[in-house]
Amino acid sequence: MASTGFRRWTGERADQLDEFERVLGSLTGRGLSRRWAARQIAHAYAVLLASQFQGFCRDLHSECAEHIALAVAPRTLRTLVRAEFAHARRLDRGNPNPGNIGSDFNRLGLSFWTCVFRDDSRNDARQRKLQELNQWRNAITHQDFDPASLEPPRLTLRVVHSWRGACNGMAISFDRVMGDHLRSILGHASW
Repeated sequence: MASTGFRRWTGERADQLDEFERVLGSLTGRGLSRRWAARQIAHAYAVLLASQFQGFCRDLHSECAEHIALAVAPRTLRTLVRAEFAHARRLDRGNPNPGNIGSDFNRLGLSFWTCVFRDDSRNDARQRKLQELNQWRNAITHQDFDPASLEPPRLTLRVVHSWRGACNGMAISFDRVMGDHLRSILGHASW
């Protein structure tokens, strides 16, 4: 079984990303207008992907915090525990970059990225792709395209597809790592 956050990532969040991809299939035009439209769509898709992945990370973090809070006795302290885990959560205001994700999940009692890298050796490369996604997301939303700071230097739909694959792989590891962590600290499976 998987966390509710992971089921949302592979369900409604994936459906929204797939719906966007179906719209891409209707892209028409020739020459410069087609290239311009493809670039604009790649930009929009990258921002949408970053927002959906951020939503997944926030959902998973909230779900884990809730499981931990439910284990706290007396019940009157549960609200305080929930509030502490959500207080100044970086995923509520910042990008889903490796630093923000690690900072928020580390507060749940583990060295998050160490565990994620241990879970799947491909996660190091996936984390780099996540960083690329966030750099491009910021360039797009702030309209600041400094070629020296963007990798890859040109954004295409193929690049965004590779980022989505990286996010999917990390989502699987995030879900597994956090499920194992909760089982180790709570003494039972949470999902």
